[in-house]
Amino acid sequence: MDTVLTYILFLGAGFAIGGVYALWKVNKLASGVLSALAVLAAAAGILRLI
Repeated sequence: MDTVLTYILFLGAGFAIGGVYALWKVNKLASGVLSALAVLAAAAGILRLI
């Protein structure tokens, strides 16, 4: 189950980065919030690997 959760965290971070790229010209605030969530998800995934 740990492997699945780690995979979901990295997958979520990847989708969030795609959303940041799509929202960049439309709404900078939403893009910033989404990028912060992506960084947190990636950090959580890395911490689960350690």
